Amino acid sequence: MTARPSDADPTVGTLSEGAVLRAIRARLGASVAIVGPGDDAAVVAAPDGRVVATTDTLVHGPDFRLAWSTAFDLGWKSAAVNLADIAAMGARPTALFVALAMPDDTRLSFVEGLAEGLAAACAALAPGCAVEGGDLTVSDTLTVAVTALGSLDGREPVLRSGARPGDVVAVSGDLGRSARGLAILFGRFRDAAGAPIPVDPAALSAAEAQDLAAQLRPAPPIALGAIAAHVGATALMDVSDGLVLDATRMAEASGVTISLDGATIGPEPALSGGEDHGLLATFPADTTLPPGFRVIGRVEASGAAPVLVDGVPPAGRGGWDPYQDWDARRG
Repeated sequence: MTARPSDADPTVGTLSEGAVLRAIRARLGASVAIVGPGDDAAVVAAPDGRVVATTDTLVHGPDFRLAWSTAFDLGWKSAAVNLADIAAMGARPTALFVALAMPDDTRLSFVEGLAEGLAAACAALAPGCAVEGGDLTVSDTLTVAVTALGSLDGREPVLRSGARPGDVVAVSGDLGRSARGLAILFGRFRDAAGAPIPVDPAALSAAEAQDLAAQLRPAPPIALGAIAAHVGATALMDVSDGLVLDATRMAEASGVTISLDGATIGPEPALSGGEDHGLLATFPADTTLPPGFRVIGRVEASGAAPVLVDGVPPAGRGGWDPYQDWDARRG
């Protein structure tokens, strides 16, 4: 998006809510709902009478930094992390609803860029899904809250509680790449006081640029959720907080032990790095896995630990917990 001079780029505090909404809607593309944006509420089709719903909130500080993320990045990521949760139920995303709370000195061009990122993520990751409404309000802290809806298209939802002994454990996506990107940001793009500074693309290798993109603009394999459900996945979830932590949640919900093969996963941060947003799944052992999934372990009867890596319980929590791991002093 081309930058505009400040006199042609008003702050939202100088505009009406209607003017900001019109700017957003101009960049979201066409609605696919029965009744889209413009009324008090949207009307979204529910083809089989059930609706899969999820919500996720991104807050400036613990979830993103404006020094590191463009408006487009933030819009894209806000969509992607919610689309991944719909896919993790074996569903197809159908609609997003976005609530945006922002300081009144936020430039209109930033809001427009965020809307463009939302629209682009839907088009690239979940064709047929669109932003169908939301809310605007003022806040000292920039916050993006997204609610996503999805359709099961006649299938049953795939829950994290369905893993059974004898199943294989498989994953899609590149584990650890997002965590490596975050380490680059915290390690190389902060000033002497620890405050974030803008990223210099010229300072990145090609591999580092890919890692950074995985953190700032993730591209989860959304379509694989419904495909996994179609071929008989017994359990499914989004890897958002780290493989070991999310596998622990699946194992505890299913009453089993998940035994992972470290050689098929790779070294840290693949085991504990968060925000990969790939899909962790279990399948009956005789299932031909869909392209995009690879086997990383097996499901065993419940043992002394919910997760084993090469036969040994992993050290530590194995992932991100916002209440235990967020430190505001880190910037």
